[in-house]
Amino acid sequence: MVEIDAQTTLVGIIGDPVAHSLSPRMHNAAFNALQMNWRYAAFRVPAAGLSQALRGVVALGMAGVNVTIPHKESAAGVLDELDDLARQIGAVNTVGVSGSRLLGFNTDGAGMLDALTSDGGMPAAGRRCVVVGAGGGGRAAAFALAAAGASRVTVLNRTERKAQSLADAVRRAAPGCRVEPAPLLADVVERVVGDAEIVVHATAATMSAAMGGGGGRADWLQVLARRLHRGMAVLDMVYTPAWTELLGAAKAAGATAVSGLSMLVFQGARSFQVWTGRPAPLDVMRQAVGLTAVGELKS
Repeated sequence: MVEIDAQTTLVGIIGDPVAHSLSPRMHNAAFNALQMNWRYAAFRVPAAGLSQALRGVVALGMAGVNVTIPHKESAAGVLDELDDLARQIGAVNTVGVSGSRLLGFNTDGAGMLDALTSDGGMPAAGRRCVVVGAGGGGRAAAFALAAAGASRVTVLNRTERKAQSLADAVRRAAPGCRVEPAPLLADVVERVVGDAEIVVHATAATMSAAMGGGGGRADWLQVLARRLHRGMAVLDMVYTPAWTELLGAAKAAGATAVSGLSMLVFQGARSFQVWTGRPAPLDVMRQAVGLTAVGELKS
């Protein structure tokens, strides 16, 4: 292990909370494997301190940071420059430094596509897709799937107006893709999931909700689980727990289940390259978060 000294380059993650983050373990394992004198730390930053914290990245000579909940959207308005995807989504998860300028990127969507292709065996081009949720994760997923050539993206959200707004924005960015908004209701899930080839779940519901329960959100979750089928790839962005009940239902239905940990690794690998200019050691990063070389959870 490389010891921290006066020459160590520092990167990290800012959010509130951040104590649960697996990113320090994952990135520090990568730096150790490549014998790089870099270290990754977690910083709990309340909303009121976001702007100061980001400017501090430059002042402290850091190479950059990841940005997580609840700061992804707010950070986009603080940075000096955004890449095209971050600008479209209106959220950033990676910040790089160029001189005194802070550059914003969104690697979530690309990381999701990498996970679907590598660990799900399901490239998005030409596929019929369903995105559950229109928050930061759902926005990244919808834009990325459409840009990758999906034939259809259906956005389901409890607030239909939010789904409509996202669908309109994605259509403008990718006019060749058919984008449809719809309310997140059991009967709608029943209708749209049956012929889907890719389902991306981007809400917090699977962190605690029981798939077989009744009432509230469990209604649509139960229907979603029942409509999963063979020939489909299902990615749950939630990675706490690493194996959600939705992924269990996908595997039982014969679908390919892709853990949120896979997306974490691939988006992290892209952040790693933004900061270091070097390809990330994917196998090392997988192992650090409890995945095998093929993206399955270690037994």
